[in-house]
Amino acid sequence: MILRFAFILFSCMVTTAQAENINESYAFAQLGEPKYAVDFSHYDYANPAAPRGGNITLSAVGTYDNFNRFASRGNPAAGTDTLYDRLFTSSEDEAASYYPLIAEFARYPDDYRWVEVSLNPLARFHDGSPITARDVAFTFNKFMTEGVPQFRVANKGVTARAISALTVRFDLPVGDKDRVLSLLSLPVFPEKFWQHHRLDEPLRTPPPGSGPYRITAWKVGQSVTWSRVKDYWAANLPVNKGRFNFDTIRYDYYLDDNVAFEAFKAGAFDFRTESSAKSWATQYRGSNFDHHLIIKDEQPNTAATDTRWLAFNVQKPPFMDRRVREAISLVFDFDWMNKALFYNAYRRTDSYFQNTEYAARHYPDAKELEILAPFKGKIPDEVFTQIYQPPHTDGSGYDRDNLLKALVLLKQAGWEIKNQKLTNQQTGKTFSFELLLRSGENNQWVLPFQHALSRLGIQLTLRQVDSSQYLARARSRDYDMRPISYFAFPIPDPSLRLVWDSAYLASSYNAPGVASPVVDALIKQIIQHQGDKNALLPLARSLDRVLLWNDYMIPMWYNARDRYAWWNKFSMPAIRPAWSLGFDSWWYDVNKAARLPAQRR
Repeated sequence: MILRFAFILFSCMVTTAQAENINESYAFAQLGEPKYAVDFSHYDYANPAAPRGGNITLSAVGTYDNFNRFASRGNPAAGTDTLYDRLFTSSEDEAASYYPLIAEFARYPDDYRWVEVSLNPLARFHDGSPITARDVAFTFNKFMTEGVPQFRVANKGVTARAISALTVRFDLPVGDKDRVLSLLSLPVFPEKFWQHHRLDEPLRTPPPGSGPYRITAWKVGQSVTWSRVKDYWAANLPVNKGRFNFDTIRYDYYLDDNVAFEAFKAGAFDFRTESSAKSWATQYRGSNFDHHLIIKDEQPNTAATDTRWLAFNVQKPPFMDRRVREAISLVFDFDWMNKALFYNAYRRTDSYFQNTEYAARHYPDAKELEILAPFKGKIPDEVFTQIYQPPHTDGSGYDRDNLLKALVLLKQAGWEIKNQKLTNQQTGKTFSFELLLRSGENNQWVLPFQHALSRLGIQLTLRQVDSSQYLARARSRDYDMRPISYFAFPIPDPSLRLVWDSAYLASSYNAPGVASPVVDALIKQIIQHQGDKNALLPLARSLDRVLLWNDYMIPMWYNARDRYAWWNKFSMPAIRPAWSLGFDSWWYDVNKAARLPAQRR
C-alpha cells in the first residue's frame, strides 16, 4: 500500500513537472524576436574599434539640487539616470528588445508566472564589490516601499528573493510577460549603501554606482562631471562594445536656452540639439559654420517620435467640460505659428502613436467598431464616424470661423461674453486660467496664444518658474495647463498604464489627470493582447481615437527633422540607430580636433 501511494505521488510530481515547460533565454522582445542572436559581438550602430579618450562638454537648461534620480522631490543632476546598470538593457535600433547586462540569462515558464535571473559573476559596483542576487532583491523591495507610487501599483503582489548568491527569483501573482520584461530592466542598487538611505529623499552627494561613468566633480546647480570608469567590468560585453568612449562628460547648466546657444557658438560646450527652427534657419551662421569648424546635421524624423502637447488639468473646472477644452483647442493657431515663428519646420501632432502604424489615420474599421461598441454613449460620438484632425486655420493669425465655433461650444457649456469678458452664466465668474511654464525655454508661441484667447474674453496668466519649482508643481498637478513632451510609443505596451490608467493617477506622467473607465478598459485589453500584433492594431487605434476626441490635451507639434550641431572633433559609426542619434557610440577624433583653434579642442 505504501509503495503504491509513493508511486502515485511520484507520478503526480512527474506529470506536474512535465506540464510546466521551462524556457531559458539570453534576450527578450516585446513583439516578435530580438534582432541580435545569442553570439552577437556588438550592436550594428557601434564601432568596436572606436578609440577611447577625450572630453566632451554638454549643456543643460535649469538647475539641479541632488543626485538621486528616484527621489520624490528635488531636481536630479543630468546623467543620474545612467548611474546604475540594469539586469538587461535595450538596443536603439529596434523597439523594445532586451539583452543581458548584469544578467547572463533568465529562466521562466510558458505562462510567465515567475522568472529566475542568473547574474554575471563578474558584475561589480564601482567600489569593486560584487553585484549579487541579494542586491537585486533589495532593490526591488526598496522600490516597493519607498519608490514612486506607480511602481508599487504595477508590481502589486510580486515578490523578489535571492535563491542563490547569483540567482534572483521574481514570483508574480498571475502570469504576465510584460511585467517580467519590466522587472528585467530593473536597475540594481548596492544594499550596503541604500539600506542606510531613503530612496524617496534627495541625496546631496553622489551615491556609489555601477555604470560606465561615475561622478568625479560637481558644483550643485552649476555643473556635474562624469568620468569613464577605466576598469568598468562590462566594458567589453556585446551591449557595450564600442560605446561610452569619452574619458569625461561634463554638463554645464544655463538658466536660459538663448544664453546656452551663445555659449555653444563661443565654444563653451561641444554639442547641441536645436529645437527652434527659426534659430536653425537664421542663427547657425558665420565663419565657424562656413569653415566646418561647427557641423550642422539634419535627419528626417520617420520613427516613433516624441510629440508636444498642451495638457489641460481636467480635474479642475472649467476643464472638466470637454466642450470647453475643444473650444480652447480651436483657438490654438498652429498654422500661423508654424509659418510666422517656425519656418514651417514642424508638423502638427495628430496621434498619441505618432509616426507608427498604430495611429488612427482612417475611419474605424470593423474590428475597431466592435471594440468601441460597448462604450457607445460614454465616449464622443465622433469616435465612431469621423477621422480626427487637429483644428486647421487659414494661417492669417485671425481665423474668425474657429473663433465663432469656439464661442458656440462655450455658450453650450454655460459661458457668455459680458463686458468683453467670458463669464459663467450661473456663477458670474469670469474665465481665467494659468499656464505653467519652465523658465529659460523657448516659448515664442505663448503670447500669440494668449492674445487669441483674449479675443474670446478669456484671461490667460503666464507663470514661469525655475526647473525645480516646475518639477514640484508637475508632480503635485498644481497647474491649470502646462506644455508637455509626450514620449513615443513604438509599440502599445503596458507602460501606457503609467500615462493614462486611473490607478496611476498619482503619477506625474498623467499630466491631464485623466480618470476614465473607458480608457482603463482599453488599456487592460492592450495589456492582455501583448505579443499579438493583429489584436494590438485595432486596440491601439481605438485608444488613440478615444484620447484624441476627448480633447484632454491640445496637439502642438513635433519635429519633422532632428537638428544637431557640434564642434568638429568627433567621429561616429557609419550606421545610425533607428530610434536615436546613437550619441553614446561617438568618439573623440584627435585628427579632427587638431584642426580646431587650441581653445576649442
